This record gives sequence, C-alpha cells and structure tokens, in this order.
Amino acid sequence: MTTPVCTGASRAASATAAAHAPYGSFTSYVRARGPVLLRTARSLTANPCDAEDLLQTALAKTYVAWERIEDHRALDGYVRRALLNTRTSQWRKRKVDEFACEELPERETAPAPDPAEQQALHDAMWRAVLKLPDRQRAMVVLRYYEDLSEAQTAEVLGVSIGTVKSAVSRALGKLREDPELTPVR
Repeated sequence: MTTPVCTGASRAASATAAAHAPYGSFTSYVRARGPVLLRTARSLTANPCDAEDLLQTALAKTYVAWERIEDHRALDGYVRRALLNTRTSQWRKRKVDEFACEELPERETAPAPDPAEQQALHDAMWRAVLKLPDRQRAMVVLRYYEDLSEAQTAEVLGVSIGTVKSAVSRALGKLREDPELTPVR
C-alpha cells in the first residue's frame, strides 16, 4: 500500500485541473468554430485584419463570461451578438481628427454679386445689343439668349451657317468695343 507523500500538492493539482476544465472547453470551441466565426466577422468589416481583431475582442468577451453562459449549445449566437455589439461600439467610437492650422483648408467663396450691379450690367448689355444692326442683333439674340446652335439659327433666319458665324463674330467684336461694357472686362 502506497501513501502519497505530499497530499496537499495532489489536491492542489486536481483543484487546478478542475478550475481550468471549463476553459479547456473554450479552447476546443474556438478551434472548432473559429473559421465560421471569422467569416461572420469578415462580413462585418471591410478589412480582413480588422475582422481578426474584431473576432479576437469578441472571443475575449466570451472568455470572460464563459462560466456564466448556461446553455453552451447557444454559444454561436452569443459570440455573434458579441461581434455585432463590439463592431457597433467601434463604429460609434470612431473619431474624426481635427487639426488646427494657420490657413483654412476650405476655399474662400467669392461674395455674392450685388443685385443692383447685376441689373446695371444686364441693362448695359441690352443697350449695347440694341445698337447692333437688326440682322446681327437677331443672330446674337438667337445664339446667346435663346441658346440655339449655329445651324438652328441659320435655319430660323434662312441663311447659311457661315453667314451666322461671320455676322455673330462681327457683332461680338462691336460689343467688345462698346464703351458702356468696358468696365466689365
């Protein structure tokens, strides 16, 4: 008959083994279901490395709660919920970094033109157009105010496209030389 020499050490070893037994089942669970859970994590993130980090975090949360989980048949659902909650928390905590700088990154917008100045310019343009000969005035109005093409303008006036081009060119030259429109340039 043999008696153990150190009974305290054997009791401590058996107590340690009993304490780590649930975590051994965690390890076997992760080995068995890891690839499936990783696919789930990849569906939640765009980057495979982020998916691995997400799964690692969710499994760490599961490990902490391992002894509290009563139904181990529902572990996949528990881990998936941990994945979703972790991902949602990451998304909500996402920060937008702001940096102070001397120059504003936005372009300065030009101030809105004064409506009175716009009206004055509009009136000056019409006075200059009214000074043109009838045929040139008609071509300028059709081309630029009615937004017709050269072919459409030629068809409406019953002239060739070349006539429209040359008459409009001469009319624009006269408008450029008009003294009322000089400040605009």
